[in-house]
Amino acid sequence: MLTFKTSSALVILALLAIWLIGLPVWAGIVVVLIYVGGLVWGSIRVSSQFYMPSICSGKTAARQIAISFDDGPLPEYTAAILDSLSAANVPACFFCIGKRVEQYPELASRIVEQGHIIGNHSYSHHALFDLYSPGRMKEELEQTNRLIYAATKRKPTYFRPPYGVTNPNLAKAVKKTGMTTIGWNIRSLDTVAKDQEKLLEKLWKELRPGAIILFHDTMAITAAMLPEFLQGVKARGYEIVPIDQLINEDAYA
Repeated sequence: MLTFKTSSALVILALLAIWLIGLPVWAGIVVVLIYVGGLVWGSIRVSSQFYMPSICSGKTAARQIAISFDDGPLPEYTAAILDSLSAANVPACFFCIGKRVEQYPELASRIVEQGHIIGNHSYSHHALFDLYSPGRMKEELEQTNRLIYAATKRKPTYFRPPYGVTNPNLAKAVKKTGMTTIGWNIRSLDTVAKDQEKLLEKLWKELRPGAIILFHDTMAITAAMLPEFLQGVKARGYEIVPIDQLINEDAYA
């Protein structure tokens, strides 16, 4: 597997070889441009594990999947989603933003009370989060865990990077907290979807054993389509299981 460390070492060796052989400068420029492209690709694809380990699916051939929701809790949609999950007796994992847990602790508590797993999605989910120092990132993770614990008496070990973006600073921060990075291998794209039926069609095409599906409990379309999705999963012979069961990793410290 190509990682940040191995690719950096390969680039250094390639540039050294170019210098020793006496190849033209443009050859080195091409190597550097390819390297930069690789850095960007590794940053925006959490499943690449380019900068840090992440679990993005379950290792199973059984027709089992897990579903997850990011960016909540929000009263407008999280409550309705919890109602749908309860009616279908289906478990889920909610990766919550710390500042929203701070605003709506009762919703965080309800997530756990209904048997769902709650995870850490940073405190701010700020647009510039990926530019923060390792220390500031670590504080965001720890602050969120403190807020989740205050609301639920659970200390999450699952962390999902904001926007699914990773980098060396985040790798250092997560390593210091001892948390486990959880990604996904099916992105619903519910944050940009406009048509409920097209969203469902996309999910049916990508559904596969061991999948971890990414939804957001901040979107009206997600709350609206969820009952039909849950019925459709069952009709297709799949079972939605707790994510800790699917990946065999403890959700709480």
